Amino acid sequence: MADAAADRLVPRRRLAPQAHRSNALHPGAWWLWALGLATAASRTTNPLLIGLLIGVAGYVVAARRTSAPWARSYGAFVKIALVVIGIRLVFAIVLGSPIPGTHLIVTLPEVPLPDWAQGVRIGGRVTAEGVLFALYDGVRLAGLLICVGAANALASPARLLKSLPGALYEVGVAVVVAMTFAPNLIGDVQRLRAARRLRGRPDKGVRGLLQVGLPVLEGALERSVALAAAMDARGFGRTAAVPARVRRTTAVLTLGGLMGVCAGTYGLLTADGSTYGLPVLAVGLGAALGGLWLGGRRSVRTRYRPDRWGVRAWLVAGSGAAVAALMIAASSSAAAALHPGVVPLVAPTLPLLPAAAVLIGLLPAFVAPVPPPAEAPVPTRARRDAEEKTS
Repeated sequence: MADAAADRLVPRRRLAPQAHRSNALHPGAWWLWALGLATAASRTTNPLLIGLLIGVAGYVVAARRTSAPWARSYGAFVKIALVVIGIRLVFAIVLGSPIPGTHLIVTLPEVPLPDWAQGVRIGGRVTAEGVLFALYDGVRLAGLLICVGAANALASPARLLKSLPGALYEVGVAVVVAMTFAPNLIGDVQRLRAARRLRGRPDKGVRGLLQVGLPVLEGALERSVALAAAMDARGFGRTAAVPARVRRTTAVLTLGGLMGVCAGTYGLLTADGSTYGLPVLAVGLGAALGGLWLGGRRSVRTRYRPDRWGVRAWLVAGSGAAVAALMIAASSSAAAALHPGVVPLVAPTLPLLPAAAVLIGLLPAFVAPVPPPAEAPVPTRARRDAEEKTS
């Protein structure tokens, strides 16, 4: 069995080596790749293209996900995405849709509302056009969530925190703690449900949920207290003495740079600001980076064995950026295919060029280092004795 598994891994390792501490992929590359896919998903409502994006993200996660606890959160994001689609459809059916339609599905009892609530209705006509529009919108939101879940399952939060600049360290700690909360919560729920099943107690339904929720809440509180104690013991929050003029310069550069980024982005998104959008965006990015560099002088922490941004990280991040750029370019030349109409009802088609652009996102499944196989758990003494008796 082990030889067969090793033989299956040989083709992947010819193109990408097995991951270890010195050649592990930078976590920022995974996030840039996932954000590129999410950007592409936000530019279309075609369910075929979004389904292809979800398939690409799922394949890369299956090929390069490790056995770490935070890597098991991808399934939870998929379930949340399905719930989002269901909620969007329920809202369209109960609260109505702004899309006019002629294909009537059902007519619900309409609740009379006062005059000040004009434009809002509860119940009434449910048309196929309105439901299909809500489905397309829900699938797009689901695609965004699944892309973020792929980044959360592939990038180590601790290594990502270590790679942040010193000026964003405190903010990064808060974000990383929030990102690791969901995987730890899911792990606690799975462990408690397995323990209840071993004891012959129900683990489903309202009763099981209530009896599992209290231990999960208690574990979350204990984990937060332990984290606070560890941060306090390591001197979290210490800052170095910085002159007042450096602090003022940092604030001006950071605030001005962020305003420039907003103004440049607005110029790129509008037709009238296409001439000044790119220069203002470049100046804003430069000022913001300068402010972050100066703000990092307040941090007194050091980095131990920082992650390197190598060729494979450039390939992974570049594949996500290429998917986003090609999808944005296709939104102007093939707008009808990327946004299939619902009035009148037409079946969505799969445009070939955007679909080929989405397939570029599969590159990390072949160039990223292969994670090591999960080690089998060491059996306890009681289990070894039982295995010896049965053999």
